[in-house]
Amino acid sequence: MKKSELVNKLEDIEWEDFEVKEARSEIPKSAWETVSAFSNTAGGWLIFGVCKKGKSYEITGVSNPEKIEQDFTTTLRGTKFNRKINVRSRKYKFADKDVLAFYIPQSSPKEKPVYFNSPSNTFIRTGSGDQRAMQEEVDSFYRDSSFSRKDEIEIDLSIDALDASTLDRFRNYLRVSRPEHRYNFLGTAELLEKLGAIKNNRVTYGGLLLFGSEDEIQKIFTDFRVEYLEIPGTSYEDGPTRYSYRLSSETNLIDTYFSISTRLFRSLDIPFQMDADGFRVENQPHVQAIREALVNLIMHTDYFSLAVPRIRVFHDRIEFFNPGPLPRKLEAILREDFSLPRNPVVARTFRVMKLAENVGSVFHKMISGWKTFTNKDLDMLEDIDSFRLTFPLGKVREGMYETTQKTSGKTTDKTGEKTDKEPIKETSKSIDDDTIKDTIKDTIKDTINKLSKNEYKIYGIMRENPGITAEELSGLLGINLRNTKKNIDKLKDKGLVIRVGSRKAGHWEVAE
Repeated sequence: MKKSELVNKLEDIEWEDFEVKEARSEIPKSAWETVSAFSNTAGGWLIFGVCKKGKSYEITGVSNPEKIEQDFTTTLRGTKFNRKINVRSRKYKFADKDVLAFYIPQSSPKEKPVYFNSPSNTFIRTGSGDQRAMQEEVDSFYRDSSFSRKDEIEIDLSIDALDASTLDRFRNYLRVSRPEHRYNFLGTAELLEKLGAIKNNRVTYGGLLLFGSEDEIQKIFTDFRVEYLEIPGTSYEDGPTRYSYRLSSETNLIDTYFSISTRLFRSLDIPFQMDADGFRVENQPHVQAIREALVNLIMHTDYFSLAVPRIRVFHDRIEFFNPGPLPRKLEAILREDFSLPRNPVVARTFRVMKLAENVGSVFHKMISGWKTFTNKDLDMLEDIDSFRLTFPLGKVREGMYETTQKTSGKTTDKTGEKTDKEPIKETSKSIDDDTIKDTIKDTIKDTINKLSKNEYKIYGIMRENPGITAEELSGLLGINLRNTKKNIDKLKDKGLVIRVGSRKAGHWEVAE
């Protein structure tokens, strides 16, 4: 009979795709290939008791349908496959011949690849046949499996599990950065619903990661952290210590972003530029590139992975390591401006804050922004279960680590290594402008390193937003106005900031 005739005989089946096997007295080995292929592709029907010869089909029947059906369904729920597969079955009678039909559903992206015995036995459907998947197709399944929008799922926690000071900080930031945004006029619960942070009066995974209190986050994510390290050298081995600064424990992702970004931007040389209105330009292309890399890591980290996201600042480079693969091959993302955030709730929130863009466009922005300033290309290394992005620093940090300072009889570079250069003579002719500038930078750097936590946060925010007021800083940091002003006065006394102009219309000049 023809295919159409077979379809008509099995009239109660919705024919998406099907494969026939003779299976007269036992389950053929090729059936497992078809099960894998249907599971990994779009699903389909597997028919036992039908033989295909060319374009014709012949009903041959199954000799012991009850045993075949039992053996088949038991195997699919056993250990032969890496996933348990639930099937629907049908039995048909044609004269004295029995035919069995099994519907193999498509597996969810989180469960792919589906294979039997070993990953090498991963199959897909191409046309109307089963084909062994190539390694890059298997890798693609693994990448896609980590993009299951899990951060949109609600958990058994109420809004009380969220940190009130973080919510205030977010709202204050939104008011300052986007005063016209409609979310500024919503109540807290309604705002969180819009962001996807709560659903059905329950906190979502994404909402907990963004705004959760430390105790509640640790109950769900036992090793929650985004690790930030500053290494005094080009590797762990060539520095006097393994790291000179470490930040690895913050309350939630909102606090993590602000803490790391403030510290991270210190690694960059930001040339002095003025805009048309006479204000200092801080948001230069290479600064935007680093900010986008930080936000991209936070948005796309697999927080259910055992690995930890990590940022490492070396003398010659900044590395961002993400324990989660890209949603597609990097070439495709760059070519298509493809975007699929691993954590859509987290991504939505950072986009509302105007700190994030789509994956494809953000890569282009990072590449071009860094190239414009440093004339260096980014190094991007993708793997099955991780992604690493490296920014070569080059001249950006050259002045920070190669300048020499005067010592008694010897000179010392910024890494502390003694050199055989002659000491700098104390004459006005021998001290050039660059040396003076470097000495001033050293003094400022030492002062900055000794700041208190709140002083340091205020200093960093003023660098990012010179027009910010004390009142806005108070709301952004979650500390009262009196203490905010005291910290500002301390920064003034230390020569790090100065107010230019009026309280409302003026701006901050920040020493660097």
